Amino acid sequence: MASLTKATRSFLGNRHKESSISTLHLKIYLINTFLREVGPLIGAATDSGLLKDLDLTILDEVDALDRSEEDMLQRAQEIDAFFIAYPSVLHFLTKLSLYNVRIDKLDTHHLLFECCKQLKHLCLSRCDTGAHPPFKIDAPNSELRVLELAKSRFERLELVCLPKLEKLGWNIWESHEAPLAFEFVPSLGELEFICDAMCGQPEFKLSELLRGTTCVHTLTLDFKGENLWIQPEMKQLLPAFNKLRKLSVRGIFVEFYLEWTIAFLVAAPCIEMLHIEVWEHTCDLDEKIRRWYPKRRTPRWEMHFDGSKNSLLKELEFIGFRSLRHQFTFIRSILERAPNMQRIVLKGDEQCEYCDALDTPPCPSKFPKDEEQEIVVKRIRDGIFSTQIFFDE
Repeated sequence: MASLTKATRSFLGNRHKESSISTLHLKIYLINTFLREVGPLIGAATDSGLLKDLDLTILDEVDALDRSEEDMLQRAQEIDAFFIAYPSVLHFLTKLSLYNVRIDKLDTHHLLFECCKQLKHLCLSRCDTGAHPPFKIDAPNSELRVLELAKSRFERLELVCLPKLEKLGWNIWESHEAPLAFEFVPSLGELEFICDAMCGQPEFKLSELLRGTTCVHTLTLDFKGENLWIQPEMKQLLPAFNKLRKLSVRGIFVEFYLEWTIAFLVAAPCIEMLHIEVWEHTCDLDEKIRRWYPKRRTPRWEMHFDGSKNSLLKELEFIGFRSLRHQFTFIRSILERAPNMQRIVLKGDEQCEYCDALDTPPCPSKFPKDEEQEIVVKRIRDGIFSTQIFFDE
């Protein structure tokens, strides 16, 4: 720690007056001895105008699973004390990342949306609101463009007013209802939702989650190889999908049929790119892990797909392709709906760090070999379609 403090002092303390730092990416731990040394240096750098743009990450040296509610409350108080001691830091924050913090114990609106006048990117990882009351953000003057949440325990996040928000991503939530509500987010164009449905986690309507959004052009839904956490819908999605151009549906268990995803195409007349990823991972076969998840069941969406076409759909990317009958059936169904499809890209399985970490030999690739690819092309085109097909392992 002493060497890190010395390096920080050397970097921030010995600058010529005419020089400045346009952007500083700083990751710190809430360790008192370190903050006592580094805090004044950061404060002085912002006070003097030396530092113009600060990307600050406040890390936690303790694993999140080992943190109690009291620990998270203490961290919130320490962060509050840090910003009170060095208030000028808030004025130059453009990105802030927090880990393991009781958000309800911070004066959130005052700190993040009044004092942080330049804050454009906020990341909250494993943060919560205590007994899980709704977390509301009502910040009409905020400059926030990007909001990212990871494993944060908010029963419900209500975005009352964030006029400049452009992108929102949520990786794993714990909620007994639709975890989000939008009111005034006129600039929101990109959404990413990633979650593996655990035992007891209810499904909700995607249309209810997206109500209040009007300009979404890019949407990612990732089920991480588990059951769907959304209920069957089609026409109800039209208001939210009206301007959708790129749709990614990821983490679909390899044995699931895929036709249910066509409901999204019916609701998205302007879609141009469709990405599908199927999931078959060695890392999720552990019985100790599987007990937290219900038995997988293939989606059965009983709905009538009309004869409408997606004339703007130009590209289909299929990740985790293998020569399975239901995958061929699905791809041909997409081609029937997309008369102007220009290219199909078939890819192998993506790398998984958890699978790679297992002390077992890797599974043989199920991606078509070179000599099998011509057969795959013929099965997809079926003597009818002429779309270009590319293989990328």
